[in-house]
Amino acid sequence: MNNYKYVGKIVATHGIKGELRIISNIEHKNEIFKVNSFIYFGDIYSKHLIKSYRVHKNYDMITIDNFDNINDVLQFINLKVYKNKKDLKNINFYDDLIGYEVRYNNNFLGIITEFDNTTVNLLYKVEGKKNFLFPAKGPFIKEIIHSKKIVILKNIGGLL
Repeated sequence: MNNYKYVGKIVATHGIKGELRIISNIEHKNEIFKVNSFIYFGDIYSKHLIKSYRVHKNYDMITIDNFDNINDVLQFINLKVYKNKKDLKNINFYDDLIGYEVRYNNNFLGIITEFDNTTVNLLYKVEGKKNFLFPAKGPFIKEIIHSKKIVILKNIGGLL
């Protein structure tokens, strides 16, 4: 499973022409669901070519391979959807920072243990001497050093 990134779950079909409805809260959807790229389903990572992609309401809608009938794609409902990490090598995701050290003014504050995208504000949870949350977006992050797995925060009054 280390070679694959979870991107969502197939929750239903849409229409009669074999379109799949995926619920996903991952970022970079245009790159993940790119037409003529591959996507993987289930625990066996069955490989499928994306033929079309669109957004409908809060769902990502795709057609795959040569499946063009609802009866052909019913077998995929409730399967998890993955993307091969090698296809995403130039993309950074918010949850990639889990396990990174958090520092401010050269002081160690803790380790990022969780990424919470269930609220309006995307938040990182840091556990250390003092546990705290900080927003993933906005002016809070000064620098990310991926080679050392370090996140350096800016001085935002009241945050720390």
